[in-house]
Amino acid sequence: MLVIPAIDLKEGRCVRLVQGDPDRETVYSNDPVAMAVYFQECGARLIHVVDLDGAFEGRPVNHEIVASIARGVDIPIEIGGGIRNTESIERYLAAGIGRVILGTAVLEGGFGDIIRKYPDNIVVGIDAKNSKVATHGWKQVSNVSAVDFIKELQNIGVREIIYTDISTDGMLTGPNYGAIETILEETRGISLIASGGVSCMDDLRRLREFSGRGLKGSIVGKAIYDGRVNLREAVRIVESGE
Repeated sequence: MLVIPAIDLKEGRCVRLVQGDPDRETVYSNDPVAMAVYFQECGARLIHVVDLDGAFEGRPVNHEIVASIARGVDIPIEIGGGIRNTESIERYLAAGIGRVILGTAVLEGGFGDIIRKYPDNIVVGIDAKNSKVATHGWKQVSNVSAVDFIKELQNIGVREIIYTDISTDGMLTGPNYGAIETILEETRGISLIASGGVSCMDDLRRLREFSGRGLKGSIVGKAIYDGRVNLREAVRIVESGE
């Protein structure tokens, strides 16, 4: 299982939001590239980057910073936030970003062709509350279950999902293990990355128990920045099986 550190970009800075609320922001660094280099030095094998400005505006905003991050490290990065057309996807891929994250609009935007063209480069992010899919920057919760949505995505060729539990994101209360287990049980064959709630090494150890069932990794943000999880030690312990 991968321990995947997160960089959330807002106005060129590395920040963290609580439950996606732009009014509940903490700035951790004014140099996202240096942060990415540090994560690489700690042993990370993938970095999760979110263009928060892009997510709020509905179009990529921090493209140049994201490209600089990609150039600054030797490990792959993935980018999400405001990516809503094939042009944005191909622009990121051309800039050396290995993985592009699409949102729930993927089923409405005619992305089938590009998913088939770049099956290893496109990931879909699902945000959910009480296992129901949330949209519009987490402001609206639908009646669609995350499991049903993932099954639809599998039908159009999506291989990997990032599942964010809104109720736990940024709260340091532990992941929603029940939701993760349900997804892995009911959507066999999907590769899953869990996001939200990791507060300590015990959370990562418990998540690691799902690694043989399709859990590829866990995105960790606030716990790293607050010093609750030492990334270097987390990578070593999780990957060694300690």
